[in-house]
Amino acid sequence: MKENNLKNTYFLAYGAAIAAIYVALTMAFQPISFGPVQFRISEALCILPFFTPAAIPGLFVGCFLSNLFCGAAGLDIVFGSLATLIGAVGSYALRRSKVLVCVPPILANTIIVPWVLRFAYGSEDLIPFMMLTVGIGEVLAIGVLGSILLAALNRYKTMLFGKCLATGR
Repeated sequence: MKENNLKNTYFLAYGAAIAAIYVALTMAFQPISFGPVQFRISEALCILPFFTPAAIPGLFVGCFLSNLFCGAAGLDIVFGSLATLIGAVGSYALRRSKVLVCVPPILANTIIVPWVLRFAYGSEDLIPFMMLTVGIGEVLAIGVLGSILLAALNRYKTMLFGKCLATGR
């Protein structure tokens, strides 16, 4: 019983820490984190489901709070956060592959965010153009920065995430 409570506490703490880091990064780089051409540095954290399932709620809550605190439109708060949740779940499902773990959040945001920009903010840009601009930002943030972060954290995964969390068990 005590071991289960300890695991739940660690899970909650890791998720909360990930959410806090996501919010801090988004707010620190707010000018480039929003809009049709965006480079959200906090999206690099979308590789964290590779290490721990606690990253799934952490990323979702972090994105939700970031959008809320930065004054995003209601549709963006809901659907932008859902895009991050879908990407995090997909990354966790593909956690056996260091290369593929980046793909779900890139795809989820590239497909969903342009529609949010259209309907929440009235962007008149063509959806395929916005998919291109958002996709480029996601590839840079997750594919490049996220991959660098994954390589750096992988060396210390047991120390940072613990044996249970590092293996996903």
